[in-house]
Amino acid sequence: MTEVLIGIISGIVSGTGMGGGTILIFLLTFLCNVEQHIAQATNLIFFIPTSIIATIINVRNKNIDLKLGILISVFGILGAILGANIAIHTDVEILRKYFGIFLIIIAIHEIYSYIKKLLLQYE
Repeated sequence: MTEVLIGIISGIVSGTGMGGGTILIFLLTFLCNVEQHIAQATNLIFFIPTSIIATIINVRNKNIDLKLGILISVFGILGAILGANIAIHTDVEILRKYFGIFLIIIAIHEIYSYIKKLLLQYE
């Protein structure tokens, strides 16, 4: 049952374009005690169908700049090859720490953006 809830929550976040994989990796490692390497690789399988569905819906709604998307995808593929090789050769504990740092950076950015928006609203 935990896995079903994790899938639903991650799918909702993924469908909004906010990075359901980040939530998925966190929940798999935290709630299911899945090793970091396994959680990150599982995320890749999760990402394929969820991104296809989200892409179809967003193309129908004309929310995608295809030229920009293709350009980013080409370089994203190169980055994915590099990143996968780095992850495979990185110790699990170090990988876990890097992931935690990544989450902290995202949180700081989101808090900063929210505060900046609030301050601009009251000027």
